[in-house]
Amino acid sequence: MLSLAQASPDNSDTPDANSQPTAEDAEASAENAENASEAVAEAAAEQGFISQFFDSGALGLLLEGGFFMWPILILGIVAIAVIIERYRSLKMLNNDDEGLRQQVLDLLTQDRVEDAMNLCDSQRGPVAAVLANGLRKYLVLRRLGHDPAKIEEQVIQSMESYSVHIVAALERHLPILATISSVAPMIGFLGTVQGMIVSFANIVEMMGEVNIVEAAAGGIQVALLTTCFGLIVGIPAFLGFNYFSSIINRFVLEVESTATELVEIVTLQLTLAQSEAKKEQASTSTV
Repeated sequence: MLSLAQASPDNSDTPDANSQPTAEDAEASAENAENASEAVAEAAAEQGFISQFFDSGALGLLLEGGFFMWPILILGIVAIAVIIERYRSLKMLNNDDEGLRQQVLDLLTQDRVEDAMNLCDSQRGPVAAVLANGLRKYLVLRRLGHDPAKIEEQVIQSMESYSVHIVAALERHLPILATISSVAPMIGFLGTVQGMIVSFANIVEMMGEVNIVEAAAGGIQVALLTTCFGLIVGIPAFLGFNYFSSIINRFVLEVESTATELVEIVTLQLTLAQSEAKKEQASTSTV
């Protein structure tokens, strides 16, 4: 028994090698901690970059302005699309219509109606299309032997009706620009009024807790963002509408003047043909 009692303290004092941490375990835990800290830093940096991206620039102002910013943004996208589409469509009006008109009038003066019609068919643009329509109507009625007064009336009516359809096609989508130029600023004003109401309500609730001037200035600044964006969208839409309308009005004047000159030459040709027919009838009756 004595020997067992003496041996037990010796066993308790002996250190356990498995319970002590080694140097490799310490290095691994330190490396894991360093990796974890780097991952947390990277995630924080990425989150900070994303938040900075959304909070800065036009996008930040858009998000800060509130609900009414999104209708204004949609109206702005629609206005840009309409302006691009109308610009590409109205580029055909920049053709040399004056030279075409002069060539057609010269051919009609020489009584070469078919050549004038073929020339108009080979050209692009609404003016050439209107001239070709009038010449085609004149040529058909003249071959059918209609009365000169009726031919003149039919030619004028045909060109006017055809011009109405072309003008309607040229004015397509322009009412959208007119609507956006009026609605976008109005939505901006509505957003500003709503923001001012909310701002003053918050000021009343925080009365005595914060500086009223600073709270009012911050709220009013945010409220005015919708008005600013509404004007940014409305002004280009208004300018685009007026620009395209002026181009179309100029085209209408050119078509009207061309139709008038064409009708004058047609009337002259019909009068000459009628006088020659009367002379032939008079000469045959005399014989």
